[in-house]
Amino acid sequence: MRNLIIIVCSIVIVDQLTKQLVASMMDQGQSVTLIRNFLYITYVRNPGAAFGMFPYQTALFITITLGVAVLILYYYRYLSEDHKWMRLGLSLQLGGALGNLIDRVTAAYVIDFINFSIWPPVFNLADAAIVIGIGIFLYAFWREINLQEKRC
Repeated sequence: MRNLIIIVCSIVIVDQLTKQLVASMMDQGQSVTLIRNFLYITYVRNPGAAFGMFPYQTALFITITLGVAVLILYYYRYLSEDHKWMRLGLSLQLGGALGNLIDRVTAAYVIDFINFSIWPPVFNLADAAIVIGIGIFLYAFWREINLQEKRC
């Protein structure tokens, strides 16, 4: 449980610091080039879910996030120490979910700022943690299923 707390707190702190840095130094819609034709910092306020879907459904997103957080904590508790990759994936997902939850509760929108020219949606570190966490969890889960099938 200690690792979960460290990972979640680290993600939330870095996510919130980067969002506040962008919000305090840039105007909404402003974009700064980091790597020309590839990576930009673009300040966007997203009142919706991924890709801006379902805008201004803040209460729904808060409810869903709280439910997902409870499920992650519940499932994490029952995973043995041997499932370190699944635990890591869940920790990343929870950290990202809580980072975006803070935005929704305090401002009713999420601050996005990472903008790759090859990937149109602008996102933030919390979003990245969620996606990476899902990928790690699914890969670890898939490996576990394959190991169990080989044992049978």
